[in-house]
Amino acid sequence: MAAEETVEETAGGKALKPPPDRLYGRARGHALRARQEELIETLLPRLRWPERNFAIAPKELWLEVGAGGFEHAEAIAAANPEIGLVACEVFVNCIASLLSRLAPEGVEPTIPPNLRVHDDDARALLRTLPAGSVSRLFLMFPDPWPKARHAKRRFVHPAILAEVARVLRPGGLWRIASDDPTYQQWVEEVFSNAEAFSLLSKSGIRPPDWPPTRYEAKAIKAGRQPHYWTFVVK
Repeated sequence: MAAEETVEETAGGKALKPPPDRLYGRARGHALRARQEELIETLLPRLRWPERNFAIAPKELWLEVGAGGFEHAEAIAAANPEIGLVACEVFVNCIASLLSRLAPEGVEPTIPPNLRVHDDDARALLRTLPAGSVSRLFLMFPDPWPKARHAKRRFVHPAILAEVARVLRPGGLWRIASDDPTYQQWVEEVFSNAEAFSLLSKSGIRPPDWPPTRYEAKAIKAGRQPHYWTFVVK
């Protein structure tokens, strides 16, 4: 039996396959404009982590997986200037949008001193981090991969939870938000068997210190009800 087909974990009594080498789908959408291509070539290297460290000595390291439009990451970094936030996102078009906001045409780029971008698989980054080095992890409205055969591609997966538990310090927080009913049930099932984590809070209303996102607004407008969880490492 191939490694991809071996059963590794269970969630809610269901057998799960191990995560594949790549969780995400396509990494590029519509063609970038010339200005965006230029920023990817010239500005992204100045933000890419870990090649470029923070311009401050952060008191804590925070990590966002799947930063999407980066509005959540920008807001978190601005509201917490003493921490260092690494925002992981592989979709080039989303990264180009962030860079365009940081460097409007004809204006010198403004690089947040405590925000850096990791434009590769977040799991690969997790494996390089020392144990207990991260204080908070954010997973905001991830791709739900709604079909059962795609469950192995979900970031919330028993095998990945073990790695997250390793890098989070004791008492570290993992915030998760999802508007997808399948993913919401999945989070409940997987964490019900996660001995390293305890549920700190769950709400159908975004907590006041969680920055809003465009995707969240779109989901609510479409009639989908987001759920917001905070888990803590024991």
